[in-house]
This record gives sequence, structure tokens and C-alpha cells, in this order.
Amino acid sequence: MAYDIDEIKKIGIGLIGFGIFFTFLGIVLFFDRGLLALGNIFGWQGVAILLGWRSLWALFTNRANYKGSASFLLGLFFIFVRWPIVGIILEIYGCVFLFSSLIIVEGDLTAAS
Repeated sequence: MAYDIDEIKKIGIGLIGFGIFFTFLGIVLFFDRGLLALGNIFGWQGVAILLGWRSLWALFTNRANYKGSASFLLGLFFIFVRWPIVGIILEIYGCVFLFSSLIIVEGDLTAAS
């Protein structure tokens, strides 16, 4: 196979999958705060395992990403203080802003192959 995934990366992908599942379930069940919090914990642990802690820290503390970092962390705060709809909206905006450069690069790589 051209690209082998080691066991740690498989665990990270699994955690991201659990995060997406719990977040989706939390939204479907009328923005259940506990499920949304579990989705956040699982998802970001998976991202941290895939990228590495230093890369994740660099992603959040990069000056160009302050807007996305602040909106994501504010959304996480709103979920924990029982305003899940506002929290999810802020988190989605923050994730799109944080990973927008990654999405553009991925699109270019897909178009090139």
C-alpha cells in the first residue's frame, strides 16, 4: 500500500469519528449539552493525536488564526454554560476559519491528482 497508517494515527482517526458521532447525536437530540461536550473532547483529542500537541498548539496560537481560535474557545465555553446553539455556531465558524488553509491545500492536491 502506498500510505501506511500507524496505530497511533488509527486511534486519532477513531477519536475524531467518535467526536463527529457524539456531536451529531447531540445536535439531533435537541442540542444536548453533555453529548456536545463529549463530541468536543473526543474530536479534539483525535486532532491532537493526529497533528501532535505542538502542531495543535501552533495552530491555535498562530497570529493569523487568533480569530478562529477565539471563536472556537468561546463556543466551547458557551456549550459548557448551557447555550449550546450559540456554542455550536461559534465552534463551526472557528473550525472553518482555523482549517480553511488546510481545506484549500487539500483541494489543490485533489485537483492535481
